[in-house]
Amino acid sequence: MEKIVNQKGEVAVVYSPGYGSGWYTWNQECPEMMFDPNIVHYLETKEYQKLEAYVQLKYPGAYLGGIGTLEIKWIPEGTLFRIQEYDGAESIEIRDELNWLTA
Repeated sequence: MEKIVNQKGEVAVVYSPGYGSGWYTWNQECPEMMFDPNIVHYLETKEYQKLEAYVQLKYPGAYLGGIGTLEIKWIPEGTLFRIQEYDGAESIEIRDELNWLTA
């Protein structure tokens, strides 16, 4: 899976924090969508029409409902994380930042 790594050693992760529909969680058959360098580029340059056209060509059949609320979170390379979704709103949870309970 191709990823963008910045000079700080962080990986760009695309997710949809807005309510209504998720990006990764509603397209789990295409996990590379959350790392795709072209998607990251179009978001950073605010080229939303090109973004939508690109996604439709590259990932036919992907659900695009969350495309209007996409954001990029930079996470240190190698960090374990997961994307949680509630009512379409996604959030990124970093494994080392979670407070786990022991029974």
